[in-house]
Amino acid sequence: MAREIDYGKLMHSAMRGLIQEVLTDVRDKGLPGAHHFFITFDTTHPEARLAAWLRDRYPTEMTVVMQHWFDNLEVNDDGFGVTLNFGDEPESLYIPYDAIQTFVDPSVEFGLRFESHDEDDDEDDAPEEPEQAGFAEDVEEEPEQKDAEVVSLDSFRK
Repeated sequence: MAREIDYGKLMHSAMRGLIQEVLTDVRDKGLPGAHHFFITFDTTHPEARLAAWLRDRYPTEMTVVMQHWFDNLEVNDDGFGVTLNFGDEPESLYIPYDAIQTFVDPSVEFGLRFESHDEDDDEDDAPEEPEQAGFAEDVEEEPEQKDAEVVSLDSFRK
């Protein structure tokens, strides 16, 4: 049996390492300038931790925003924890890197999308837009999100 290089898995690992590095910098120095993040993650991931009412409201995926107010950002090798404001109520979350589906910084039109290995490559259906949660108090005044450059791993797969 011949050994093959799994480029998709290597790319996922590298992109998750990039997210870890960015979040570590934000933890240590704060968010610079207009940078902010939209992070969509799989709420069914066994290591994801979120309040029961959030899991009920977002049973499959959730998009959180790290922008004006967040607290207790903790970053480790497997994921990150953060406290976000949900309607003036702080809630703690733990998001494993493996649960992240998209990571977008619209201020610089940067984005990453993690394709599931379980998805059918022949599927032409566009993914539904995820509901967004975790907005800071003044996010409603945020201008419409710009299209971000998204790196898809489909082009690297056989």
